[in-house]
Amino acid sequence: MYPEDLIAPMRAELTDVGFQEFRTDEDVVNHLKDHKGTTLVVINSVCGCAAGAARPGVRFALEKSSVKPTHLATAFAGNDVSAVNKFREVVLPYPPSSPAMAFFKDGELVHFIERHHIEGRNAQMIGEHLVEVFEHFCK
Repeated sequence: MYPEDLIAPMRAELTDVGFQEFRTDEDVVNHLKDHKGTTLVVINSVCGCAAGAARPGVRFALEKSSVKPTHLATAFAGNDVSAVNKFREVVLPYPPSSPAMAFFKDGELVHFIERHHIEGRNAQMIGEHLVEVFEHFCK
């Protein structure tokens, strides 16, 4: 686990724009059970691609898109262990990945972005991709 004071600013990059934190496996299960609407889940991380592309890309998409997910949720890899493990169970057969982004519609996984889709791309590229995802699934 990372010291909470170290990751607090990284958490805040998402919670400050409306993300709900999933800290436990129960948070994940309760949210997806009988879920209606759309949810973007971001598995946050301390790595450089999370800092340079994933978090800023998500913020870009939320600012630019005319349609947005009904719900925004996040869990922090390495700290919110039970939530991240439950999330990884839900997105199988995708392998464990952080950062990662998953888009759910009515409780079903409809789109997944793995770390290797984030690495080597800048925030605008990630954000523009998410805008397309929002426009496709949120209408």
